[in-house]
Amino acid sequence: MILTACSMQRAPTGLRPAGSVSDTEASMPIFLATNRQRVPTEGHPFSAGRSLALNFARFDVTAPANRQLGQVPVGGHNPQRHFTATYRDIGGRSQLIAEMNAALERLPPQSREIFIFVHGYNNTVSESLYRTAQIVTDFGIRSVPLHYAWPSAGSLPLYVFDRDSAIFARDGLADTIDLATQTKAKAVVLVAHSMGAFVAMEALRTLALRGKSATFERFGGIVLAAPDIDVDVFDSQLADIGTLSAPFTILVSQRDRAIGLSRFLAGGHPRVGNARDIAPLQRNGITVVDVSQVDGGGHTVFAQSEAMTKLIENSRMARDALVSGNPVLSPAGLAEAVASSAVALPLTIFMPDGQVSRNEAGQQRR
Repeated sequence: MILTACSMQRAPTGLRPAGSVSDTEASMPIFLATNRQRVPTEGHPFSAGRSLALNFARFDVTAPANRQLGQVPVGGHNPQRHFTATYRDIGGRSQLIAEMNAALERLPPQSREIFIFVHGYNNTVSESLYRTAQIVTDFGIRSVPLHYAWPSAGSLPLYVFDRDSAIFARDGLADTIDLATQTKAKAVVLVAHSMGAFVAMEALRTLALRGKSATFERFGGIVLAAPDIDVDVFDSQLADIGTLSAPFTILVSQRDRAIGLSRFLAGGHPRVGNARDIAPLQRNGITVVDVSQVDGGGHTVFAQSEAMTKLIENSRMARDALVSGNPVLSPAGLAEAVASSAVALPLTIFMPDGQVSRNEAGQQRR
């Protein structure tokens, strides 16, 4: 039952077509790429069925002003109390690129990036969409959000279905990344959670095997939060992907019960999300942030922890390292950001050069 941690409280699936809500409501645009099947039912534009063709949409999402950081109030359609969204279909790839370019041009030059978020296990479209909106809002992301929704069943017992869907979805995400790099964005940032991290690594592997490694040069950063990936599979993926020059950060926790259960189901073989042997990751140029002691170290602590969101909100350097993937920021800069933040968190940062930085109750040691 602890695998429900991949999802929030069940969100209403009804999403309203554009024009069905007052234009006076402040909203944020979030673009969607998905290999879920499109369905004609109003308010339920995509099913859990798998589509070989990518489908696209734009959602305008409202977030209630008075809510706790990291939380996604659901259960109704009152924008003063709940996350709400309206949508309209986008016909094809060229239209998606054109609309994202238009959105990019409305941003200051330094913010003209595309932020791709990939959700985890047991998510409906509305749940993963609202999680994307919550991260964008609470982390102060100023980039253009592009949410990749793979065909999770959104049902607790269907873990195997979701695992198969994650494999099915890799080509769609590879195509989505490729589309993002065809825009006028100065960089593309990829953040993936849980089983979505497996989709992300498989998509990067797919691009490499297609001879499109040049795509990686457009990355501004990659973050895998609580990755539900077998460590040997991850090593194999890295071998096929090759060198990634962009900042690469993984958030792990020894207290993540969802990853622990996944490990149990795999016969005890370690997962990347709770790997104890950090050295192989460091040797591959990956910065590892251990969040085991942050607000219980749960499966969604990266997004839901009020302390974590305040850390990133209060520290420009931490936000750049963990979210916008600023390539100028070194791993040591991330440690500095944590140490200088107004919020002291018990983080341990394992850097690619072998250094370890700990921030325990405000005390940093090197």
